[in-house]
Amino acid sequence: MRKSNPSFLNGVPELLVLQLLARREMYGYEVVKTIQTTSKDTFAFGEGSIYPILHELEAKKFVKSRRAEVAGRSRLYYALTASGRKRLASLTKEWEHVTVGVTQVLGGAHA
Repeated sequence: MRKSNPSFLNGVPELLVLQLLARREMYGYEVVKTIQTTSKDTFAFGEGSIYPILHELEAKKFVKSRRAEVAGRSRLYYALTASGRKRLASLTKEWEHVTVGVTQVLGGAHA
């Protein structure tokens, strides 16, 4: 298992967080664990990476939060807003453009 993420992943955590929150409301640690499990441990974004992203997304009104008591614990649940859905669409389009370019260059290296 990899100890850290490659440095070229700047911006990827935001995209992943928005994508997960587009599917359903989640609390912070749940986002961390879902990224890890759904990526089959490809990504290891810890709480120190994800919580600041959630706070920034909330400050920019891309997500909203609500506090709820669950099994005697207070949790802050995050959900995507309409502007968050637009941000997700924009980042997804950018990601698709980048991956096409990288694939073309990598594929060209073998030609």
